Amino acid sequence: MPVEIYSNGSFLLKVRLVNKRRHLPSFLIRVQAGDGSVLFPYVAAGASEEKYLPMAAGQRGRRSLDAVTVSSAFPFSFFIRFRRIATLFEYIVFPEPKKCALDDLLKREHRARGDASSDRAGYEGDLLSLRNYAQGDPMKYIHWKASAKSKELKTKELSSLSQQPVVIDFEKTGIRNREERISCITYLLLRLCKRNIPAGLRIGGLVFAPGTSASHKIAMIRELALYGEEHAET
Repeated sequence: MPVEIYSNGSFLLKVRLVNKRRHLPSFLIRVQAGDGSVLFPYVAAGASEEKYLPMAAGQRGRRSLDAVTVSSAFPFSFFIRFRRIATLFEYIVFPEPKKCALDDLLKREHRARGDASSDRAGYEGDLLSLRNYAQGDPMKYIHWKASAKSKELKTKELSSLSQQPVVIDFEKTGIRNREERISCITYLLLRLCKRNIPAGLRIGGLVFAPGTSASHKIAMIRELALYGEEHAET
């Protein structure tokens, strides 16, 4: 399963077929999952093949594939051999991201708060120091006056701009419909993380401190996906 599956969309299920025989190839193997199937015409002995099966994501929450079968009509469709896979394949469908009025409110608030200058080196903020030119430094950041005085090229080392963190409180968005609220917050978290703005979330008694990592984003959206299954509405 892919890591991120979003409600009311589709995803590609990767099916990997392994032929564990030492000498004999496999022919016309069909793997069926849900309403779809993929056919592996030929897999050599000791080899494996991968194919992708389009799947409908369905509604948010915990889901599973519990009807996976492997079959073969070889040779010549005289009879069909099949085996049902006993393994239960579980996955989580994330909420459908939807833009809403809350997005414009956060953008206005963020513009009002502005960016904060950090002491990390970058190319956007205030001047931190001067250093000797290094191969690959952009020419526009060369400090020509200092270079002329020292007779060596000097590069301006600027502070980087760090974005102000945003923490979304699930209960204080002003959106009454629960599913709309979940979809809106999902959209905002994805947008903030894509722009590398530290994002946090308060939901169901849990507090996610602002962060920008992919795992942090997944953890917050996973909590939204399971809301109502593991938390009662307040």
